[in-house]
Amino acid sequence: MLQLTVLREQTAHVIEGLNKKNYKNAADEVNTLLDLDQQRRQVQSEHDELQSRANTISKEIGVLMKNGEREKAEAYKSETSELKQKTKSLAEQFSALEEQIQQALYRLPNLPHESVPTGRTAEDNEVVLQHGEIPELFEGALPHWELIQKYDIIDFELGNKISGAGFPVYKKQGARLQRALINFFLDEATKAGYMEVQPPILVNEASGYGTGQLPDKDGQMYHATADNLYLIPTAEVPITNIYRDVIMPAEQLPVKNAGHTPCFRREAGSWGADVRGLNRLHQFDKVEIVQVTLPEKSYEALDEMSQHIQGLLQKLELPYRVLRLCGGDMGFTAALTFDMEVYSAAQGRWLEVSSASNFETYQANRLKLRYKTESGKTQLLHTLNGSALALPRIVAALLENNQTPDGINMPKVLHPYLGFEKIG
Repeated sequence: MLQLTVLREQTAHVIEGLNKKNYKNAADEVNTLLDLDQQRRQVQSEHDELQSRANTISKEIGVLMKNGEREKAEAYKSETSELKQKTKSLAEQFSALEEQIQQALYRLPNLPHESVPTGRTAEDNEVVLQHGEIPELFEGALPHWELIQKYDIIDFELGNKISGAGFPVYKKQGARLQRALINFFLDEATKAGYMEVQPPILVNEASGYGTGQLPDKDGQMYHATADNLYLIPTAEVPITNIYRDVIMPAEQLPVKNAGHTPCFRREAGSWGADVRGLNRLHQFDKVEIVQVTLPEKSYEALDEMSQHIQGLLQKLELPYRVLRLCGGDMGFTAALTFDMEVYSAAQGRWLEVSSASNFETYQANRLKLRYKTESGKTQLLHTLNGSALALPRIVAALLENNQTPDGINMPKVLHPYLGFEKIG
């Protein structure tokens, strides 16, 4: 959530940033919000003046009664009663304006970092680097949705029977591959200094608002309405909310957590090849890394996270590229995002497998996540997160890129986790 002081003091900068994110009616929204803020401050001022007058009169009433000036005292009592009604009305106006301002702030996305490219769609993203050789497959090579049928390792029809489209059943070597990747990713995160946590996969509304999924992604989240709980779209939500309403000792920073969870997303995209098979699901597994850092260290932390994710892809022997997302393709809460994409040889296309983002103070402001400076002043921290990694498209690329006429070779780094070297 953007800070009101920033909107007041850097209005033109805020509007420029919102326009870069292609936020509609940015100037109107910001000016309306500032008008509400001005009204609120005016109401607060009037309330405080009346309250001060009421306090002064209350003290004088006792003195007047003691001096026998009963008539004047009664007049003051009558004025006090009127002041109470007025201050009550102003307090109600203040609360209503506070709520309007809060909801208006919730609607505004984070401002993009100065390095974010201008653009509207994924085509405008900037390719930062590309690593690895694009594999050349043999004639007759299959896309992963045919490979999983051939080797009977993932069953979409069975998942559809049990739950619906987008909920696959992993079995045999497919289930072993899932478990191997999860354990590999968690072990690598531990080596990199992340503390493993296993958070709940249902979160309350306050947690959804804390990391910015609510109200922005309300329609895309599964909602257990009887208990007003949400199934998480990413482990970022529960892990980051561990630190909601916390003042962190500076000497304990940075905080580095990693966790594996299933993730749930109602919106699984449009029809077509880009969503076939494992390309997009309603339920999938992911290992997430989260950092909480001092503001001056956050972009160093983002680079560290990017290098960690790239290291995983290199160990899996997958060709990948890193993209700096443009303003129009960035997430609602992010200030800067790097996407990592792997090349899926049988599909002949790049597949996003990770996003690493710096949210700067945006989430921390919602979470009230702060630290004390050496001078004792309380300031907001910066939060970051990254997928390290999401499994479905990693599995798709591993299956497609490593297929041979007589089976699918697995990367060496997974052999100890799998207990086998080849599928088939």
